[in-house]
Amino acid sequence: MSFRSFLREKLVPEALDRQIDRVRKPTGTLGYDPWGYNNDAVKIGYTLARQLYEKYFRVEADGVDRVPSEGPVLIVANHSGQLPLDGLMIGIALASREKEPRVPRAMIERFFPTVPWLGNVLNQVGAVLGDPVNCAKMLANNEAVIVFPEGVRGSGKLYRDRYQLKRFGNGFMHLAMKYKAPIVPVGVVGCEETIPAIANIKPLANTLGVPYVPVALPVVLPAKVHLRFGEPMVFDDADIPEENVTERVEAVKSQISRLIDEGLSKRKRLF
Repeated sequence: MSFRSFLREKLVPEALDRQIDRVRKPTGTLGYDPWGYNNDAVKIGYTLARQLYEKYFRVEADGVDRVPSEGPVLIVANHSGQLPLDGLMIGIALASREKEPRVPRAMIERFFPTVPWLGNVLNQVGAVLGDPVNCAKMLANNEAVIVFPEGVRGSGKLYRDRYQLKRFGNGFMHLAMKYKAPIVPVGVVGCEETIPAIANIKPLANTLGVPYVPVALPVVLPAKVHLRFGEPMVFDDADIPEENVTERVEAVKSQISRLIDEGLSKRKRLF
């Protein structure tokens, strides 16, 4: 028995084991797909991460059933917090829903795969380098894909700029149109307070080759996280000028902003 199989047997509850097995992922004889996804790694990772989801961040996910149960779909959310906790929480919400769970693929920043050990772990639990070619392949493979169009502009924002959406790129819209993938907007509230940053040490970030080095407490605070999933938005694949593509992107951005505002208005406490 391999060490991973041993961990799965000892750590993974039977119910979760069956839950993940319900999500069909095409893997090779060694248990991996071409992007590194591994079913056992997902089961172990979700077992550990769900403790954070349920006990530490006490996540409330509203409307998660709005994500289509099959076919290509883009789950588009605001990026918040200095770590990719938002993507992790969205992934757990979708994989743990009772009816027709899905294990989504998350597009991650380019610097994560350069970190020893971390890149491989992220790939095994479903993360993929945030590249348009990879995203296109995921959609062609009928995957649910988590996308943060703000990129590092969103994840590295300072606390004073919390919940202020940064510029969205147009790439996700072109892919949604090409692959006829519905877009499900998501407003994430709470992750901004997990690691509030007051400054970014840009010279050090440039030296280290990372997008930002935040000045923040060296702890992850137990802020309560709210996820609000909106209604799917469908766009045709008409040959339209880029300014019209931008208008569609702004429509998605507007829905995410609305979902954030709803989450903030209904939030009763930070922790």
